[in-house]
Amino acid sequence: MRNFTMWGHKALFIVSLTVTPHISIAQDSTVSVPSVIITTVEEQDITPQFTLIGRVEPIEKVELRARVEGFLEQRLFKEGAEVKKGDLLYILEKASYEIAVAQSKADLAGAEATLKNARSDLKRKKDLKKKKVVSAASLDTSEASESIALASVLQAKASLRRSELDLSYTEIYSPIDGQISRSSYSVGNLLNSNSAPLATITSMDPVYVSVPVSDKIILEERRKGMSNDAPVIPTLVLSDGKPYPLEGSFNFLNTEVNQDTNTILARAVFANPDRLLLPGQFVSVIVHDKKTQRALVVPQASVQKDQQGHFALVVNRANKVEVRRIQVGDQVGTDWVVTNGLLKGERLIVQGIQKVKPDMLVNPVEEGI
Repeated sequence: MRNFTMWGHKALFIVSLTVTPHISIAQDSTVSVPSVIITTVEEQDITPQFTLIGRVEPIEKVELRARVEGFLEQRLFKEGAEVKKGDLLYILEKASYEIAVAQSKADLAGAEATLKNARSDLKRKKDLKKKKVVSAASLDTSEASESIALASVLQAKASLRRSELDLSYTEIYSPIDGQISRSSYSVGNLLNSNSAPLATITSMDPVYVSVPVSDKIILEERRKGMSNDAPVIPTLVLSDGKPYPLEGSFNFLNTEVNQDTNTILARAVFANPDRLLLPGQFVSVIVHDKKTQRALVVPQASVQKDQQGHFALVVNRANKVEVRRIQVGDQVGTDWVVTNGLLKGERLIVQGIQKVKPDMLVNPVEEGI
């Protein structure tokens, strides 16, 4: 109540005014509702897994070597290129080996002619022996000559085969599909069987990934019934931290423990169509069961414990706080697996727990917003 005195010309008036303050009920109620950070209960993959370090290895690796002596005349590939099985890669000097083949063919022809003559002589003497015109000693001599001539033919054929084989070695072909390395020799170099490898061919698709596994892990899995064909899947994480897009499969588990490292060597096969995996490369190998397991998972910060057990604070549809008794299972990283007491999609308080109580109206704010 406020009084105002107003002076007029002839009279004095006293006016009384009543002033009522403005009250905003909605504003006061908003201020009194605390804000809390919430997270939504989600179902996640909790399949057990462990991470190991592996090394990429080629399935096939071949060193090309000269098998005969000769000057290198041609190199027919681009260094670092992909080659196919049967591709001609090197050609050595052929002249001396072609001459050897021609000489062996001539020797064979002479030996075959001698054999033909010896067989004719033996046949003639056999006919005369029936007429008792030649002696037994003469017939024996002809038989021996035929045998010697036959041996000469066989020897000439072997010599021709050796000459042809040596000639074939002047051309060096790729024995596998793969990627070829830098050439160790250039055209004009003299090569022989003692020379260093000319180049190396490495198969690139698929590849092996060798993984030393702790004997304790293998022992634990064997107690669970694991065999050499255990139902597990290996996946890879590359050196840049990105996952490799293709899954692999284990195809080998060594039969003994490495005494220096107490590990057992396991080997997996991975397709490598894009050549992302290179022999010698280190990768992270994540091993998990083929059969996935999913469960409700909540942050540890949302779970509390008292004398009655574990509980969490849930914000219901009316934005009021409820106490929910829960049962927790295994720990997955910084989260808990919830086996009972919560439903998918419910909202849990993860921050601001200390300033709320059951049935209190709260202002829920989604985590990360």
